[in-house]
Amino acid sequence: MANISIGLLEFTKVENQPVEIVERKGTGHPDTICDALGEELSIALSELYLKECGAIMHHNVDKALLIGGIAEPRFGGGFMVSPIEVYLTGRAINEYDGKRLPVEELAIETAHKWLKENIPNLDITNHIIIVPKLKPGSKDLVELFERFQKKGEIPLANDTSFGTGFAPFDDTETIVYELERALNSKEFKKDHPYVGEDIKIMGVRNYDQIRVTIAMAFVDKYVKDINDYKEKKEIIENYAYSIAQKLTTKEVKIFLNTADEEEKGSVYITVTGTSAEAGDDGEIGRGNRVNGLITPYRPMSLEAAAGKNPVSHIGKIYNTAAMDMAERIVSEVEEVEEAYVYLVSQIGKPITEPQVCDVKLRTSKDIKGIEEVVRKIAQEEIDKLPETWKKFLQRHFRLY
Repeated sequence: MANISIGLLEFTKVENQPVEIVERKGTGHPDTICDALGEELSIALSELYLKECGAIMHHNVDKALLIGGIAEPRFGGGFMVSPIEVYLTGRAINEYDGKRLPVEELAIETAHKWLKENIPNLDITNHIIIVPKLKPGSKDLVELFERFQKKGEIPLANDTSFGTGFAPFDDTETIVYELERALNSKEFKKDHPYVGEDIKIMGVRNYDQIRVTIAMAFVDKYVKDINDYKEKKEIIENYAYSIAQKLTTKEVKIFLNTADEEEKGSVYITVTGTSAEAGDDGEIGRGNRVNGLITPYRPMSLEAAAGKNPVSHIGKIYNTAAMDMAERIVSEVEEVEEAYVYLVSQIGKPITEPQVCDVKLRTSKDIKGIEEVVRKIAQEEIDKLPETWKKFLQRHFRLY
């Protein structure tokens, strides 16, 4: 049995505190691109290892750096001057049983596939260069990984680290998440192709007013002139307001591209739909947490979950497990209004034996009456950890 502690949340709910800040970096943000390429590479490597080795081998490709390019956006269509560069680095087994495994070729192929599907105005031939730098892991960590893989035993934690999760989202969190997803949906883009993928949203709640600031890259070839830009900007503002007001009873204000100087023609247009084209750099782990948001008023881990191996890397699996655990507790235990979960590992120990699983609850009932069922849910989620890797391969989690 895991060391499970259950207690009460004894501070004011975040949604009832005077101020709250919530952020989400959208699909085309340079940091999100790095997260996506790292995670997609981990999935591709896992599938390659399952096919060639019979098991997922040691890898951690959670180090990616995007160096922004240079572009000349113009109304009606501009051009790239210098390409974006992305360095995909980390550790990955590149040989098994005397056979070379094409891990670097796979990195380029996987990156191109994701970029074509998700940043459609980015020309993967001329606008971006993918540079893979993947080396085998250190001998001790590889041996630690193989120790349980070869024996079919419970994975051993490859780091002493922690994960956190909470549930449910409050109004501000829901608005920030759902609004970016709506603006970046393929359905919306069909009618509004001028909407680029680089959409960053900051929600700031001051008592009962939520101010939503959106930075959105317009795609220049779909914008004729400054007047057309203004008209399209108003369409987006109205659409964003229509989405947000359905998600809360609080007052909502929408602000789009507030750095624009429209009278001077200085507005946020891009060639590719991402600020990565013109000097905005990115790095894996600097974006959204595993629940898809950046929430400084909630518990967070600074781990870069994307790209880590899905079998034994605690920085990945404990964060997603904590999130799943919190969501289950809130949805299945009627008396629980809110749940926070903290999990911490010890390197070399089974992932199902955390040093502690700390569950904090907000409930109007006596905690003793629900402690048993909460403990049962927590234990069930911990027991599932050896199979969690399958969820990552199915893209069950919102890692970017």
